[in-house]
Amino acid sequence: MAILPDDLHVTMTVPDIPAETDPRRASILRHARTQFMREGYAATRIEPIARLAGVSTATLYAAFASKEVLFSAVIQDASDDFAAQMAEVHALEGDARVQLTTFIAAYARFMRDPFVRSIFRLVMAERPRFRDVAMQFFERGRDYFGAALIRSIIQLNRRGELACEKPSWAAGQLMGMVEHPVFFIPLVTGDEVQSCRSVEQIADDAVETFLARYGRQG
Repeated sequence: MAILPDDLHVTMTVPDIPAETDPRRASILRHARTQFMREGYAATRIEPIARLAGVSTATLYAAFASKEVLFSAVIQDASDDFAAQMAEVHALEGDARVQLTTFIAAYARFMRDPFVRSIFRLVMAERPRFRDVAMQFFERGRDYFGAALIRSIIQLNRRGELACEKPSWAAGQLMGMVEHPVFFIPLVTGDEVQSCRSVEQIADDAVETFLARYGRQG
């Protein structure tokens, strides 16, 4: 399990493409995402994407120099969508159990989303060419959630409800307890294989284990 650094910083490689406000760019990315997910990288052709997006092939290549650049931009765009969703998750009021359970349940729902797995599975299928893209996608999501979770753990430490010497390690452990059942098992075995426990049960069990290790008694 990867451990989150105390000083989180995520660096993403952004292709040299027109401004994000260009509606043609948004249309290209939207249709390219659908085609890549449906056909896979190797079988996807540029011409149908351009036709569906209502632009010429020349216009598409002016925005994205190659299929590889387009693919990377699609994953970056999906990552941006998820970052916007994750930005809505904030630390809540309440005791340690309430805060951690609400937060980690939101993370579990994100990781259980079939679309998240589909994107990750797509880029991992193209290893080694897109391995870094895949890991950046996953780690960016992890870090967005992780940064907020670390802040909550530090605050709960100061309030005397937790005793964590390394908040980043503790956050990584709590997140890892939900990643295995809701993300990695379906990723490896297929979406039809799901944990018999609900997201709420998984979150409750993870927090119970976490508090047994880090919670202050009495």
